[in-house]
Amino acid sequence: MAKLTFLGAAGTVTGSKYLVEAGGKKLLVDCGLFQGEKELRLRNWAPLPIAPATIDWAVLTHAHIDHTGYLPRLVSGGFRGPIYADPATCELARVLLPDSAHIQEEDAEHAEHKGYSKHSPVLPLYTVEEAQEALTRLREIPRSDPFRISPEFSVRGYDAGHILGSSSLELTITENGRTVTVVFSGDIGRFDQPILNNPHTPPRADYLLCESTYGDRDHPGGSVLDQLAGVVNRVAKRGGSLVIPGFAVGRIQTLLYLLRQLEIAGRIPRLPTYVDSPMAITATDLYMEHREDHNAEFARIERETGDPLDLHDVHMTRSVEESKQINRIASCVILSASGMATGGRVLHHLEQRLPDARNAVLLVGFQAAGTRGRSLADGAKTLHMFGTDVPVRAEIVEMHQLSAHAGQSELLRWLDGFEAPPKLTWLVHGEPPGLNALAGLVRQRDQWRAEIARYGQTVDLQ
Repeated sequence: MAKLTFLGAAGTVTGSKYLVEAGGKKLLVDCGLFQGEKELRLRNWAPLPIAPATIDWAVLTHAHIDHTGYLPRLVSGGFRGPIYADPATCELARVLLPDSAHIQEEDAEHAEHKGYSKHSPVLPLYTVEEAQEALTRLREIPRSDPFRISPEFSVRGYDAGHILGSSSLELTITENGRTVTVVFSGDIGRFDQPILNNPHTPPRADYLLCESTYGDRDHPGGSVLDQLAGVVNRVAKRGGSLVIPGFAVGRIQTLLYLLRQLEIAGRIPRLPTYVDSPMAITATDLYMEHREDHNAEFARIERETGDPLDLHDVHMTRSVEESKQINRIASCVILSASGMATGGRVLHHLEQRLPDARNAVLLVGFQAAGTRGRSLADGAKTLHMFGTDVPVRAEIVEMHQLSAHAGQSELLRWLDGFEAPPKLTWLVHGEPPGLNALAGLVRQRDQWRAEIARYGQTVDLQ
């Protein structure tokens, strides 16, 4: 009998890993890092409950680090199989994984130098070399056509609308002449949003794993353009700067699109805008290359007015020296990774700009518990970075409308796309409030069998 084990994103929103076993073979769906609370991060250092060398294949829903960032550890631990993903996800992973490793190497070096770690020597979770080794195992599969991994497993992707290349995966398992279909939602995106196509629901599933990041609430209403224009104009009037911790893949491209629309309409001043993330810069180029993911409006703007992500005074800063030069600019917009302020160059910008009340920090996505972004959202008066407490005097603004995750009603809209109820739905990739609320709605509204997945739980797929 086929089995499914929840090795991550069960009771939390990070660390996505699902092990499927059938016919003596093992397939890992997603392989992400845990982020947020220390208890979760420590799981990244602990051995997997199953030896990586015994896993035959891996397949990815999309490239975000909470779905791919454990791959170097998997490979260094003995995994030798192919890692399957669609072309855009493969290209993005080749950007994200080395960057993740570089950040971890830098953080380890900084901790060693400053002496604020309990460990000596301070080691990164994995190195750039280990990330590059993992990337050699990537294999491209069709974006939306069925692909047979083995006699036991066949997979087909459906557009998830979350980031470039993101897919919901329909996995068909064949064992002893019988088949069972399991759908992994991946991260479901927004409907009717800039740049990307709407999420597409697979037609059927015997079993379903559905993300629940915003299972307990919808995103606020109101105009995104109005709110973004408001914060930019307030900061400009004060002579300050706007720092936006953004996910390098997806969020920063959406912000460039919206800022360009405001500039063209004359609703904001033409402040110098810095994309201070080599990863985000490369991802922006990939967004323009992969037109198969573009919605009709984005394609129309590109035909009529040129690159929809190109601002009047935008600077792409790849080098460390270029990044440091931004410190000399009194009034500007800084887009820099990471989206939850867990690492990367954005920490240096926050360290410099947070103590000044003329500045603002704009939080534009989900902030997991235990992250610096969550601390800012919760009203922290200081932020701990680089071994010191930085005072928070800058204006802190949240814009949940820009989340790349479906809100509650959008999750229900996606679920409505199934032709028939699955035998059983497991709620994953959520914190307890979202998981419980969505489970209750699915049971009550649709009369579906729904359970909340538990970390380490193994279930039979009959």
